[in-house]
Amino acid sequence: MAKAPKLIESGRQSKTHLVRLGPREIETRGLAGGFWTDLYHRSMTIYWPVFFGTAAAIFVMLNALFAFFYYLGDQPIANASADLPLPLSLFYFSIETLATVGYGDMHPQTNYGHLVATVEIFTGMCLLAVMTGLIFARFSRPRARFIFAKHPVVTMHQGQTTLMIRVANARNNTISQATARLWLFRLETTVEGHQFRRYHELLLDRGEHPMFSLSWTIFHAIDETSPLYRMTAHDLAAVDAALALNVGGVDDSSAQRLYARQLYSHHDIKWKYRYRDITSTSPAGRLLIDYSLFHDVVPEEA
Repeated sequence: MAKAPKLIESGRQSKTHLVRLGPREIETRGLAGGFWTDLYHRSMTIYWPVFFGTAAAIFVMLNALFAFFYYLGDQPIANASADLPLPLSLFYFSIETLATVGYGDMHPQTNYGHLVATVEIFTGMCLLAVMTGLIFARFSRPRARFIFAKHPVVTMHQGQTTLMIRVANARNNTISQATARLWLFRLETTVEGHQFRRYHELLLDRGEHPMFSLSWTIFHAIDETSPLYRMTAHDLAAVDAALALNVGGVDDSSAQRLYARQLYSHHDIKWKYRYRDITSTSPAGRLLIDYSLFHDVVPEEA
């Protein structure tokens, strides 16, 4: 019996991270981690309350740090309030300096005080520039509001077994040059007996939409050229299959390009089901789209 290969690790023990990709949880190990690994990406992707809470905490800690440096000097700040404890007065002075407000009641009066104030003013200028850039980037970053059906369906369409996925634009504005690409991920075994997770693009009946504003159903015909040909739900489960749908286009309202992605596990696919019709005619004779039925599926026989 062959021995398992010996793993050689560095001095620090590798940490295990749990990553969630859609419905799938993946465990990773051996990647370089730490808070400073990708600070910009973290700042751009965390929730707004966390972003402003973190910014406020950094602001308070910086001011407390500079107040401590002022406290180390021999009366570096003139007119420090006698009504407040000296550390608190220095903390308030630090806030005025870091924010470049400068009320004028307190000011540095020694070389040491001027030196600390100079460093703090430079730090405040840099912090202001970084925060301005991050807030602008977060506000200006385009976000797609596409709705993806909870379940892909496999049903008969035009006499052919077809995989379908329904997508909608929640803003109801026009997305020009909309494109969609669908991928199948599955485990495959080589002739040497090694397993790899490989991906195959699934050809779509119409991978482009000239004016995507309401709903759009993606069609993939499961014929002899399809990687899904003659596969069943049990076969997809055996190879741990998953689907990835990428949709993008140009938002006519902002002239910015939008992207969105949806991942589906093989458990999400409904076989011999079809989507419930969401279109009807209103009492006024207009086209009515009922998005409350968007995720509903019904058996083929229904």
